[in-house]
Amino acid sequence: MNILISGASIAGPALAYWLDRYGYSVTVVERAPELRLGGQAVDFKGATHRKVLAEMGILEDVRRRQTGGRDQTIVNAEGKPLAVIPGEFTGGEIEIARGDLSELLYERTKDRCDYRFGDSIASLTETADGVHVTFEKGPPETFDLVVGADGIHSNVRRLAFGPEDDYVTHLGYYYCLADLGDTGRDAQMYNEPGRMAAVGGPKAPAFFVFAAPETDFDRYDTDQQKKLLIDAYRGAGWRLPELIAKVPAAGEFYLDSLSRTTVEHYSKGRVVLLGDAAYGNTLGGFGTGLAVVGAYVLAGELHAANGDHRVAFQRYEDGFREYAKIARRGSAGPFLAPPSRLRMKLRDWTFKSRFLLGLMLKMTDKFANEIELREY
Repeated sequence: MNILISGASIAGPALAYWLDRYGYSVTVVERAPELRLGGQAVDFKGATHRKVLAEMGILEDVRRRQTGGRDQTIVNAEGKPLAVIPGEFTGGEIEIARGDLSELLYERTKDRCDYRFGDSIASLTETADGVHVTFEKGPPETFDLVVGADGIHSNVRRLAFGPEDDYVTHLGYYYCLADLGDTGRDAQMYNEPGRMAAVGGPKAPAFFVFAAPETDFDRYDTDQQKKLLIDAYRGAGWRLPELIAKVPAAGEFYLDSLSRTTVEHYSKGRVVLLGDAAYGNTLGGFGTGLAVVGAYVLAGELHAANGDHRVAFQRYEDGFREYAKIARRGSAGPFLAPPSRLRMKLRDWTFKSRFLLGLMLKMTDKFANEIELREY
């Protein structure tokens, strides 16, 4: 069988690894002109995540490239420490830069799978025995199955299921990752109601989260995104004037909404969704784990069903939807950028209480391991 995967970040290459291992012919199409390195740190938690990484043969490589986690100090406008967020909370059990993980997965699949960078799917037409696909640049082809592993703004989901507005809910916040050059060595986080800024921390050189209604902007226009960030932090205290002044010259820069994906079914005919395209919750802390475990389950069910996609897709959904329920819960926005000073104090207090912190860590570990993995 020939299977087309849209997206070459984490979910796509992870699925490509398993499908190739089971004997499928795999093509991966990616809009970006090359593998996208950099980006925020991502993490894995618990035995289920370790098992899948070990089965893929990359667990030790991930450990070798891990960031090591890092404590982050919450400070007030004068720089006085208010609380400390421990690295084990922000970084899980194993934390690694997203780009490093993407590179590991790509290196293990690039010689056996057909990667096509700088292109994107233009249309999908299902026929009796396949999916006819046209591309923005390449010639049209027919594949047996198509997988949308292309993120919360999935192009495949839009083409096969319907408009993004039908499946993606804005959660009232935006976030930004930026490389602003030298911001100091201390990992610090500062809050004002509805605004957060962090430097030197575990996720990115500079990290921002701010409350805002849904805004229509071009996701590929970096200058427009920079203006949105600058406008959002006008009049802010602490080091914000210094940091925001560096934004126009920032090289690596990414801004997007905190949003949640909700789909009634993960598949439609011969098209299936994986990762954030099906069950994303931005900055929810489980997206990478869900993508990697989801790839293991989806490919395994296809293998177990001898390629019968109708059986495999249903088993994938039946076996994974309960595990993915964590992506339907809440939003990281009010936690990272509380809407009031009282909420800020209550959030800080949770990190001063060993009991509450221990409870939160136990809950995240429980959610990460709440699935019985089949041996395919």
